[in-house]
Amino acid sequence: MVYKIPRSVLVVIYTPPGEVLLIERANEHGLGSGVWQSVTGSLDHNNESFTACAVREVMEETGLDTHAPDHLLTDWHLENTYDIWPHYLHRYEPGITRNTERVFGLRIPKPVIVKLAPQEHVRQIWLPWQEAALRVSSASNELAIRRVALQAP
Repeated sequence: MVYKIPRSVLVVIYTPPGEVLLIERANEHGLGSGVWQSVTGSLDHNNESFTACAVREVMEETGLDTHAPDHLLTDWHLENTYDIWPHYLHRYEPGITRNTERVFGLRIPKPVIVKLAPQEHVRQIWLPWQEAALRVSSASNELAIRRVALQAP
């Protein structure tokens, strides 16, 4: 079995006025789970940088190109370390119980309809950062979204 690496990224996609993209996770049946989040994902290998992971995950989960001329991917130099939910521990090497998550922001000019990875997400919504912060299921995602107020002009 190939185990997940306990290092991941969280990428908040937002517009200059502070609108934030949220995507709803698919459940095991491919239906909406009610869990709304920003883009997240684990490193593919130990030599992958957090930045490379952020670029890859944004493309895989939304189809957005972080290198597009009007897009700005920024490492917010924040890391969250948290306990891995018990029902996900089997994905990691035995004894691994914590994950470190690096936070990024991706500023794009305006809300767009993104191309979701159907095996991972089923719906998308753009919300003002204040509403988006209240909709997400993880505390680290909520705190990251609240930083959009500091990033937006």
